[in-house]
Parts: sequence; C-alpha cells; structure tokens
Amino acid sequence: MYFDSLRALLEMDGHGFYVWSAYGISLLVIALLVVAPFRRRRRLLSAIRAGQQREAAAAARRTPQPAAGSLSSEKESLNAPRA
Repeated sequence: MYFDSLRALLEMDGHGFYVWSAYGISLLVIALLVVAPFRRRRRLLSAIRAGQQREAAAAARRTPQPAAGSLSSEKESLNAPRA
C-alpha cells in the first residue's frame, strides 16, 4: 500500500489540503450539475401551471355570466303552452 496510515493518506506529504480540496470542489460541481436540471424542471413546471391558472382565470373573467335566473325564465317562457 502506498500510504502507511490514514493520517499519511490525508496529509499526502504536505499536499493533502490541495488534493482533498480539489476532490471536494469537483464532487460539489458534479453534484450541482446533477441537481440543477431537476430543480430547473420543477420551476418550469410550476411556472407553466401558474400560467395556465392565470389564463383560465382571465378566460373566466372574459366570459359573460348570465344574471341569476334570467336564462331559466327565458326557457320557461319559450316552453310555456300557448293559449
């Protein structure tokens, strides 16, 4: 084995700090590259969902709503028997 102890492995003849920090930074970057697309997808889906809800609400506001009872009274007068 190249190193006699765990301490020697961590110190690496005085270069351990640089080596292990390079490994740590590399692993951090790889983890961010794996996680970022999932977070971006979640944000995109919630933005799409919010946009659809806004469009549905706007469409509901644009559609004229009949007054309460006005439509049913028109139907009743059309279907009433004529004398």
